[in-house]
Amino acid sequence: MSSRTHKPHEIVERALELSRADGCLVIADETSTANLRWAGNALTTNGVTRGRTLTVVATVDGREGTASGVVSRSAVTADELEPLVRAAEAAARDAGPAEDAQPLVEGRPASPDFTEAPAETSSEVFAAFAPALGESFARARAGGRELYGFANHEVVSSYLGTSTGLRLRHDQPTGTLELNAKSPDRTRSAWAGRATRDFTDVDPAVLDAELAQRLAWAERRMELPAGRYETLLPPTAVADLLIYQMWSSGARDAAEGRTVFSKPGGGTRVGEKLSRLPLTLRSDPAEPGLEAAPFVLAHSSGDDSSVFDNGLPLPATEWVSEGVLNRLPTTRHSAGLTGLPVAPAIDNLILDAGAAGGTRSLPEMVAGTERGLLLTCLWYIREVDPATLLLTGLTRDGVYLVEGGEVVGEVNNFRFNESPVDLLSRATEAGRTERTLPREWSDWFTRTAMPALRVPDFNMSSVSKGV
Repeated sequence: MSSRTHKPHEIVERALELSRADGCLVIADETSTANLRWAGNALTTNGVTRGRTLTVVATVDGREGTASGVVSRSAVTADELEPLVRAAEAAARDAGPAEDAQPLVEGRPASPDFTEAPAETSSEVFAAFAPALGESFARARAGGRELYGFANHEVVSSYLGTSTGLRLRHDQPTGTLELNAKSPDRTRSAWAGRATRDFTDVDPAVLDAELAQRLAWAERRMELPAGRYETLLPPTAVADLLIYQMWSSGARDAAEGRTVFSKPGGGTRVGEKLSRLPLTLRSDPAEPGLEAAPFVLAHSSGDDSSVFDNGLPLPATEWVSEGVLNRLPTTRHSAGLTGLPVAPAIDNLILDAGAAGGTRSLPEMVAGTERGLLLTCLWYIREVDPATLLLTGLTRDGVYLVEGGEVVGEVNNFRFNESPVDLLSRATEAGRTERTLPREWSDWFTRTAMPALRVPDFNMSSVSKGV
């Protein structure tokens, strides 16, 4: 009998019953996915999938400390459940003491829906979106452009149970839409993307109109050399840069002198001013439209995560408060090492401009630009120097020249070299914060809200021939 005939909470309870370890925690992730794909103004494929992944963490106490063993497997049958638990126990016995060992989080009131069936998506999530997309195909065809792209909706129901009594559940819907418009001769291309929880707030007609405007801008083409330009970074580009900053901001690495957040001479830069604008970078599991797990769900241990922290509550956290570095991500273990507060990572990220700004839309910022560049998005972002968090990457799908408050044409793409930490210190204006889809990191991180940023001297280090 397949374990999918059992309810997830029953699988969790059975795995805990089978455990012979000193401590045990089990995470059952039920995943449901629906998607649409299209090319050349026509739907090409659609589908729905289901899956289950079971993660078992066994802990074994010894004279030298507590060891942990972690085993994850997909599509576990009922007959495979006990071998999975035994494999985790064997991994714990074979491992040395875990550096991040902490007491498992104690039980607290169970999630009221812990014993209920997992949430699921289906093709019905596109009931209103698909017909609107079809209308956009017709408009694009009549306007001489071709639309390509995909829409994906995923719901993951995670059930966490532990030998200390935790019984917690979280349902996480994640929707992404990417739409690309091309001219029939393929010489012009434009991209737009959206993040959503349920596709009820996504209008393909709005995106198509945005893409049509960008293709029209690209009818006039100009070449610009590498150099430093006043640049308007749209929210999607800001999100990609700040997500990488968050991923690189672990407290332990900073305290050990390995990152841009390390203080010369020792310690971290917590308390230092990073931006002259009153920017606040924060995460909040309850942020409307960007809701995320309100407790730690860690399937493995690493520099910034610990399986021992599973179930730890996640409060709203300000990483940067009005321009000042306020927190660095920590586990309970790394907090103890660094002397910083416990602040686990949270699965969303919001940048607010504060009372001094944040009211203008990106088009309004364009209208206030005498001469500068307007980007669409960034891609192929890679780290050059961790000590400064210098990143390199490419612009993509449209860089536009702004003169006298108007877009006057498209220019060539560039390779850039910039540090997001340095950009925050040099930004002279932040626009209105809005939900956005990071293009580069959308496979891993989608829940973001960012403003556009004006940077007076963005470093376009060389010309790129890509589109």
